[in-house]
Amino acid sequence: MNNDPAWLADVVFDDQGLIPAIAQDADTGQVLMVAWMNRESLAETAASGRAVYWSRSRQRLWRKGEESGHTQQVHELRLDCDGDVVLLKVVQQGGIACHTGRASCFFRRLDEQDGQQRWHTTDPVLKDPELIYK
Repeated sequence: MNNDPAWLADVVFDDQGLIPAIAQDADTGQVLMVAWMNRESLAETAASGRAVYWSRSRQRLWRKGEESGHTQQVHELRLDCDGDVVLLKVVQQGGIACHTGRASCFFRRLDEQDGQQRWHTTDPVLKDPELIYK
């Protein structure tokens, strides 16, 4: 018997059972990161109020902050018009969402220098990753 919440029926997962999940700062609107969720991680996120993702590399649930302590408290969950992307409006504990020690995973911008387009790092490292992940 299926014990999924009824609202999960409106979510369109891909052929691997995943859906892209965008984490956005609830106060500033800054996009912090993009990850993946499966049915279980999305249901747990909704039930617990804490962001839980699916790690494709580890093939297991990834409770954001389980190693770093930088958890995400979910204030709002949204589903896009096609039902195939979720948006999590979160409060990022510790102000660091990225494994590089930055506030956001989107810390590089494409700029033109000397007639060439190059990626330019725009955001500083807030904490050395060596101190975050042991």
